[in-house]
Amino acid sequence: MYIWQASKWPNFHYDLTALQPVLARARLAQGRVLGLAGSLQLLDRAQLELEGWAAEAVATAEIEGELLQVHSVRASVARRLGLPGALDVFRDARTEATLDVLQAAIKQWEHPLHDEDLFTWQAALFPEGRSAGVKIQTGMYRQHVQAMQIVSVKYGAPDIVHYQAPDSIEVPAQMRRLIDWFNDSAKSCDGLIRAAIAHLWFEAIHPFEDGNGRLGRALSELALAQDMQSSQRIWSLSQQMMNDRLGYYAQLQAATSSDTLDVTLWVDWFVGCIERAAHAALAQMQAAIKKTRYFVTLRDLHPALTASQLKILGKLFEAQPEGFLGDMSTAKYVNITGQSRATAYRELTEMVHLGLLEQYGNGRGVRYRLVAMNDAA
Repeated sequence: MYIWQASKWPNFHYDLTALQPVLARARLAQGRVLGLAGSLQLLDRAQLELEGWAAEAVATAEIEGELLQVHSVRASVARRLGLPGALDVFRDARTEATLDVLQAAIKQWEHPLHDEDLFTWQAALFPEGRSAGVKIQTGMYRQHVQAMQIVSVKYGAPDIVHYQAPDSIEVPAQMRRLIDWFNDSAKSCDGLIRAAIAHLWFEAIHPFEDGNGRLGRALSELALAQDMQSSQRIWSLSQQMMNDRLGYYAQLQAATSSDTLDVTLWVDWFVGCIERAAHAALAQMQAAIKKTRYFVTLRDLHPALTASQLKILGKLFEAQPEGFLGDMSTAKYVNITGQSRATAYRELTEMVHLGLLEQYGNGRGVRYRLVAMNDAA
């Protein structure tokens, strides 16, 4: 029996007392992120948003087994955010489609959700009307008479059916109930719980022929944007789901392949992902603040540093705490900055004399590593 076959479907319920600890932790983490974001410089906030958008796009596609080129995603996000120096590289259709959906979902946080919004998102994911080379229905709910099943193919043995969604003929009415609840629950349901239930409910219906996973996560992002009352993205929920991909699928299957409407365990797992996403963003922001302070100190104490020296110091600083792979060498300096070997050697030697870099090794094995910020200052 599946969850949508329960007699009281879709009257979900959950143990709010049991959820209080994870809700409190997630809200605390969110509050710390939003508070710290206010202290970031404008460029640092834009960089944080770029990382959030890029991570979300890459992860939500990767969960479905689709790999997007990170440099293409970052370039597209930078262009959309209007960041200075954004590269107008070749625009990958899959990247643009994924970002179109994510951006459309979050940007409409002030408006009610309609069927047509979901149709537009799904059609955007498949601009050529094909998935893996197979023609599919786009811009509409699924209409095929075959059962919508999630299966694992076993060669030489029967396929394993993990889940079967409601028949296509039932989808419009099922989605009407979901959309009505979504539009009516923003003020009556905790925003994090609402995002969790919206995602589970959507996946239980599986309303489209393809793209349901990405659209379900986009719906969660819309719910979270409405909870924050902002279209700003500073963390990636899908990245945390991708980090626990097996757990994500297991939790979804456990919640949808049962006749109980108690979704406490699913909500607990989902809100835990939000908490971890906030902590990841917090770590990024703290790193950005440290980098800003480091370069302010550098410019105050060593105003004569060249652009190439600052670039190398930035590369080495960003590689902490693990350190730049193999540390810095003259050859790497030349490759990164485009300077001549003589200039690279001179500038590296200057930074050693200034106490910014530490030199070790002999001959061709000479390497340079960053001196700790407190020591450099």
